[in-house]
Amino acid sequence: MAIIITDECINCGACEPECPNNAIYEGGVEWNMSEGTTLTGKYTLETNEEVGVNDPQLPVMEDYYFIVADKCTECVGFHEEPQCAAVCPVDCCVPDPDREETQEVLSERQATLHA
Repeated sequence: MAIIITDECINCGACEPECPNNAIYEGGVEWNMSEGTTLTGKYTLETNEEVGVNDPQLPVMEDYYFIVADKCTECVGFHEEPQCAAVCPVDCCVPDPDREETQEVLSERQATLHA
């Protein structure tokens, strides 16, 4: 599963610097696939939309921090557990019940993002 940040987020920002994939952004902030990765050229998002890795993408949330699912590996390949969840003072970084992903999928994503 990818991790999501719930609307219980207090916008403390503790999670953002902990993400090895730079998948966490402050609410309302544009993001791109290249930040925190070694990606170059084009990337196909899970929506099947092909984007340039430096192309700005719309914020996922406006009011609180969010995690870009296409960049989340649950810290696989870096840490034993998702670091955002480990440091969150209100426990709002939780597994996304709509995105069940195997360790293999997360490992493959990590390898793609950091080739």
